[in-house]
Amino acid sequence: MREMRDTRRTTRNTRPSRPTSIIVLSVFYTFLFAAMLVYISYSSTVNKQKYINNNYNTRQKILLAQNTRGKILSRDGDVLACTETDKKGKEVRKYPYGNEFAHIVGYASNGKAGVESFANYYLINTGIDLAEKVSYDSKKQKYPGDDVTTTLSVKLQEVCCKALSSRRGAIVVTDPKTGEVLAMVSKPDFDPNTIEKDWKGFLEDKSDNANLLNRATQGLYPPGSTFKIVTSLAYLREHPKDYEDYTFTCKGRVSEGDNTISCYHGEKHGSLDLYKSFAKSCNSSYANIGLSVKQSTYNDVLKDLMFNDRLPEDFLYSRSKAKYKDNMSKGDVMQLAIGQGATAVSPMHMNMITAAIANNGTLMKPHVIKQITTADNKIVESYGGEEYKRLMSEEEARILTEMMTQVVEKGTASKLKGLSYTAAGKTGSAEFNSSKSDSHAWFTGFAPAEDPQICITVIVEDAGSGGSFAVPIAKRVFDAYFGIG
Repeated sequence: MREMRDTRRTTRNTRPSRPTSIIVLSVFYTFLFAAMLVYISYSSTVNKQKYINNNYNTRQKILLAQNTRGKILSRDGDVLACTETDKKGKEVRKYPYGNEFAHIVGYASNGKAGVESFANYYLINTGIDLAEKVSYDSKKQKYPGDDVTTTLSVKLQEVCCKALSSRRGAIVVTDPKTGEVLAMVSKPDFDPNTIEKDWKGFLEDKSDNANLLNRATQGLYPPGSTFKIVTSLAYLREHPKDYEDYTFTCKGRVSEGDNTISCYHGEKHGSLDLYKSFAKSCNSSYANIGLSVKQSTYNDVLKDLMFNDRLPEDFLYSRSKAKYKDNMSKGDVMQLAIGQGATAVSPMHMNMITAAIANNGTLMKPHVIKQITTADNKIVESYGGEEYKRLMSEEEARILTEMMTQVVEKGTASKLKGLSYTAAGKTGSAEFNSSKSDSHAWFTGFAPAEDPQICITVIVEDAGSGGSFAVPIAKRVFDAYFGIG
């Protein structure tokens, strides 16, 4: 009995007292509360622009009541968007270049788009100092919002607009070494100055014009022969040492079972190596190459080139689609190899792939904002070139550059041959329905080939041959960039 009492006494003594339990719980909840505060503070700091740009955040209205929306400027200081006050004292957003910068600069009423959207945080905030604020207060004026200087060139943007003219399509122009977006055009377009008046008409439009759609980033198109860049890279991955030994005899078409792939207009290219297959854009040869590449290799290349994945851009965009699926028929594999079938890509994505080739395999993150400044010209933020990731090796980029140079010198982009600058690129004629005669015209390339400074991607909807329609547009942009004509 005594032993039992001693045991019970010992057990009671080892139990934590009530005050001790309360202290432990208090410490735990205090730590939990502190952790939540730290997380909220961190999240608010990192995502402050995202939170303020949220349409449900009333902070935007408070800021706009205090500040006048800042200006959007070109790389050379031209005003692309500004706020003026009309005779009734109402603030009106003005776009001096109208339709020319419609999609890339965007609009700031009926929602927001373009630079007006993703630079909204800076445009509605002000960085002027206290003394300046006192000066505005004394005049009972609103503070001026910060100004956004873009990477955009008015000269190149105007050339792109005129080159596309009334045709549907898109053009993207970038600097492959820095990732700067120099121009971006999408047609059909709209006038941001009259967006409120025209809004209802756009929403009720039953045609396929889709004026508000930025075809450069949101448009998805069959890439056609521009996709042979991807197929070539997959082949190089499997044949790094003997790719120059590739041979094929083109008879104008190639069949595998019930599936037949024809070359453009049934042209017979004869005896080809890899370089000539690419330069002549031989569908038969590339269908043959596609069948020889392993599924795993193809999908690894697609992953490296960001297909079916997020892209490093601030604009609203559509993800490109391409995949070598399990149990895919040989006919579908041949379609994949030449950029047809279920494959779809945006012009901006194709420009990124091309820019990476021009930059020795490394993709610089595309950006359109160069600098944020206050109304009194103090720098708030500056943005330079930022490496996104390596898409391919330097050697692979070198070989693809050689192949793309041959397209100009001996192939389908010969309209860029013999100029004061050298160019490299790939044309494409992408069928978009069952009619073999209906195709989009593509070109993607860069110049000078030996030291790339400008990268351009062009798509002209329902225009036919890339060499006939897209290449001349690219030439006009290259010429303007290099000051020719």
